[in-house]
Amino acid sequence: MGYRNLKECVDDLEKHDQLVRIQSEVDPHLEAAEIQRRVYEAQGPAIFFENVKGCQFPMVSNLFGTLERTRFLFRDTLDLVKRLVELKIDPTAALKHPLRYARAMPTAWAMQPKYVSRGAVNQNETTLDQLPQLVSWPDDGGPFVTLPAVYTEHPDDSGWQKSNLGMYRIQLAGNNYIANEEVGVHYQIHRGIGVHHAAAIRKGEPLNVNIFIGGPPALPLSAVMPLPEGLSELTFAGALGGRRVQLIKTEDHLPLIAEADFCISGTIDPQHLKPEGPFGDHLGYYSLKHDFPVLNVDRVYHRTDAIWPFTVVGRPPQEDTAFGEIIHEITGPAIPSVLPGVKAVHAVDAAGVHPLLLAIGSERYVPYAVERTPLELLTQANAILGQGQLSLAKYLFITAEQDNPELDIHDISHFLNHVLKRVDWKRDLHFQTKTTIDTLDYSGDGLNAGSKVVIAAAGKVKRELATEIPSNLSLPTNFSDPRVVLPGILAVKAPECRELSDEILDQFCESIHADDPINQFPLLLLVNDSEFTARTLNNFLWVVFTRSNPANDIGGIGAFAENKHWGCRGSLVIDARIKPHHAPPLIEDPKITARVDQLAAPGSPLHGLI
Repeated sequence: MGYRNLKECVDDLEKHDQLVRIQSEVDPHLEAAEIQRRVYEAQGPAIFFENVKGCQFPMVSNLFGTLERTRFLFRDTLDLVKRLVELKIDPTAALKHPLRYARAMPTAWAMQPKYVSRGAVNQNETTLDQLPQLVSWPDDGGPFVTLPAVYTEHPDDSGWQKSNLGMYRIQLAGNNYIANEEVGVHYQIHRGIGVHHAAAIRKGEPLNVNIFIGGPPALPLSAVMPLPEGLSELTFAGALGGRRVQLIKTEDHLPLIAEADFCISGTIDPQHLKPEGPFGDHLGYYSLKHDFPVLNVDRVYHRTDAIWPFTVVGRPPQEDTAFGEIIHEITGPAIPSVLPGVKAVHAVDAAGVHPLLLAIGSERYVPYAVERTPLELLTQANAILGQGQLSLAKYLFITAEQDNPELDIHDISHFLNHVLKRVDWKRDLHFQTKTTIDTLDYSGDGLNAGSKVVIAAAGKVKRELATEIPSNLSLPTNFSDPRVVLPGILAVKAPECRELSDEILDQFCESIHADDPINQFPLLLLVNDSEFTARTLNNFLWVVFTRSNPANDIGGIGAFAENKHWGCRGSLVIDARIKPHHAPPLIEDPKITARVDQLAAPGSPLHGLI
């Protein structure tokens, strides 16, 4: 049976040597976050901070720090939840294999929340300034809640059945928020709370909100699950947690989750906005200060034995990587039933998740054709980009299963090798301009605004990929230091971008002919630091796909436009330089780094952990 609350989870991890307690005082301002980043990088245990500077509440991090530990947390229910997904795909499976699915029935029963008369969450009240003031990066705008479960109900249809439980950014203080009275609520487009907020605005009434922190570990994981609109995450939390979520009714507000550790309760006025941020985010840069909704705080509840869970986001991989992995493990098998013909989709974590999608589809439209070309793949690509948060992708590479049924979508180098051997840049590029991208991605035309490109490749191998720089390679003036990133991919150091339209991309493409030896590499990258870009696969993925906007930053050698279709006869070129409008990358404070180094020295509390 799953954990009732966070304390049970902490005790269980400690019992199984998967949690370490730190008794030394730790500052929630930058220090705790740097410890978490280093422990995660070392694939270390969960960390329980007993003595938090300036705060009575202990903190815990790295609960989901490895996929193995995340599976351990849900070891009693994970397989049963997967069986429920199988039944969703094929309801007749229970008739074919009744014994296999009989045990899943109690799990289905746990999906129904239940109301109770009392619980632990509202045993005590406090104020916002008494909560852990966690600041993760030097230029963050204030302290943030990094593992919240934000609960709302639809204004037109109250009740948990139409509720939404989402993980949205919560700024506790800073900027011009009124201390202890207001917090910032930053939610991105395509989020469930947005539907509820829009309905409240239409009705001209405030939106009731409860922000839960802590509780059983099924709560935060459920808050990031990509469930269909109208299906409450509370149902999934019950299934994954192995017990029904207990709700406490209130007279004039939303229900309270009984076993949560904290709850910040209040309302969002229909049109009340204030600047929120900056905040070091999951793309590896700061998301900057923008106007977002404000929660007017009525009460701050906490249980007597409350523990404050937190994580740190930044350039991936980070702890939230395990969220993505376990979500894919649970929901991946359902993709073909949701997207007919699509075999697999992979949101690439190292590229910041939303900027880059890989997909394997089917190409069956003209089975008798002599040469397979992308046809059905384009239909499937449009379907993928019409699905919830997948619609925020900028780059979608999709290829046909028929060309290699054994292709592993998670082997990124091999996948790109497969595509680059088959792609035809004259035919296989399909752009969408003036559209939406991730709110946190500053490579586009403005907040939420950018472009997309689908690269669909199918058919026979068209080329072998160069793995060495040709001896007769000659670069245009001011371009230097070519480095092989992967077979067929070459990074070139380009002049620094000092203004948005500096024409460097066009100058590079126009100075090279289609028969130049550089075209042995079908994909060329213009970057600030070619050695850094080529050093690791993750560096390549992060630099290229977080620093480019397809419609603006893709060019090509021998480029042409024909009947509104753009292509090129030679290499494709991506301008992945840092641009003036990009957000700054995340960098640690050297003083905090030195302090954490001391905590890691022999005889110190973190020695052997980082």
